[in-house]
Amino acid sequence: MVTPTWTNVLRIVQPETLLRWHRAGFKALWRWRNRARPTSRLAPETPALIRSMASANRLWGAERIRGELLKLGVKVSKRTIQRSMRAARPRGPRGQRWSAFLRNHAQEIWACDFLQAHDVFFRPIFAFVFIELATRKVVFAATTRFPSQTWVTQQLRYATPAGAAPRFLIRDRDDKFGTAFDALARATGIRMVRTAVRAPNMNAVCERFLGSLRRECLDHVLVLDARHFQRVVAEYVRYHNAVRPHEGIHQQTPVPAERPAEGNIVALPVLGGLHHEYRRAA
Repeated sequence: MVTPTWTNVLRIVQPETLLRWHRAGFKALWRWRNRARPTSRLAPETPALIRSMASANRLWGAERIRGELLKLGVKVSKRTIQRSMRAARPRGPRGQRWSAFLRNHAQEIWACDFLQAHDVFFRPIFAFVFIELATRKVVFAATTRFPSQTWVTQQLRYATPAGAAPRFLIRDRDDKFGTAFDALARATGIRMVRTAVRAPNMNAVCERFLGSLRRECLDHVLVLDARHFQRVVAEYVRYHNAVRPHEGIHQQTPVPAERPAEGNIVALPVLGGLHHEYRRAA
C-alpha cells in the first residue's frame, strides 16, 4: 500500500533545512565582512609624544598637533591624535567669502591691518602687519602707540624696499591709512582693494593671523611697555613664519626649511614656553 507521504522519502533535503542553511550562511557572511581587520601599530613613543605636545601646548588642537608631527616625519590620523589627547587634558572649548578672487590672485596679494592691545597700565598700543596671502608669511610687522597717517605711510615704505611690492593690497576703511598711504601705494604700482563696511571676511587671512596673535600670544602675556610689546610681536612673527604649520597651506610653514628626517626629537620653548618648536636634532 502506498501512503500519502511516500514522496518525502525521495527528497534529500527538506525546504525548511535549506532555508535554515541559507540563514546560517547569511549570518556567517556578515560576520566575515565585519571581522576585525589588522591595523598598523603606532610606535610606542608616538602616543607619549602626542600627550607631551598636548600637555605642553594647551592652545593646540588635534589638527595643529598633526601638522607638527608631519614636520617630524610622523604620520598619524587626526582621530588617533584625539584619542591620545584625552589622556593629557580634558576636552576644552573649540574655538572666513571672497574665496575665488583670493585663489586666483593669492600669489600677488598682500593684506594689512591693525591689532590693538593694552599694556600693564591699560594704555593702548598697536601692531601693524603686512601678510602675503599665498604663503601666509608675515612680510612686515611694526608696533607703535600713535598710529598716525604719516607713520602708517612710512611703514608701507619699509615693507616694500627696492620695489618688492605686491600687485594688490587689501585694507579696510580705517582712517589711520589716509590719502598719503593710497598715493604711495599707487606710485609703487600697488592696486588698493578696500573691503566693504563690516565685512572682515574680505580680509580673512590677515584677520586670522591677528586672531592667532591675540589668542595664542597676547591673551597670555602681560605687556609691560612698548619695547616689550615690540619684542613679543617680533618673536611670535618669527614663530608664525618659520615654525608654526598652517592648515591653509597644507600644514606647511610659510618659510620652508630643510629638516632632517632622522635624529632625536627635541622641544625648544617659544615665548617662554607658551608654545614649543619640535625638531629633530641632527
